[in-house]
Amino acid sequence: MRDTTKHQGLRNQLANVLQAKGITDENVLNAVRKIPRHLFIDSSFVDHAYQDKAFPIAANQTISHPYTVAFQSEVLAVKPGEKVLEIGTGSGYQTAVLLELKAQVYTIERQHELFKKTSLFLPKIGYRPKRFIFGDGYKGLPEQAPFDKIIVTAGAPYVPNPLLAQLKIGGKLLIPVGDGEQVMTLFIRKSAKEFEKHELGDFRFVPMLEEKN
Repeated sequence: MRDTTKHQGLRNQLANVLQAKGITDENVLNAVRKIPRHLFIDSSFVDHAYQDKAFPIAANQTISHPYTVAFQSEVLAVKPGEKVLEIGTGSGYQTAVLLELKAQVYTIERQHELFKKTSLFLPKIGYRPKRFIFGDGYKGLPEQAPFDKIIVTAGAPYVPNPLLAQLKIGGKLLIPVGDGEQVMTLFIRKSAKEFEKHELGDFRFVPMLEEKN
């Protein structure tokens, strides 16, 4: 669990790479500069932790490209104190970014192996979401709704209605939609029945799993 000045230097370089790729939100870049990403991945990949690459983690899942994490975080425009639901805890790296942005984070993971690993690991390095939930992300978390922001970090073949329903008026849902390759899609809730939709380009995520609890 070591974090050295060398790691810090590599994080600064990574933030510069993301800036060059178009990330402008200083709070997001500062989160990238601060979070020890090498601790989130398998030790065999540690030398590559600060490149803009995805890597395998447990349960056939991946830790997303830093650019993808930064892009989703920037689009959501999280403000301090906002209530954010994350679908797909995974390694916990995106969770840590949301916590650095001072969100109140509720995070759901479908893979039990990952859920156990990450819910023990994150608090050890100082990141404490409001709740870790082992469950079906397609259902969201109705007992804690409504949310200011909902972020989905796995590819969904369709947009789950419960997630739209759990948004506040003015709230944002950011979800990669599609099979194989996904279109990053932003929904902004305008009223009880009305949503504004924006498509923000192609990304590739592992698929979102359903109905396993």
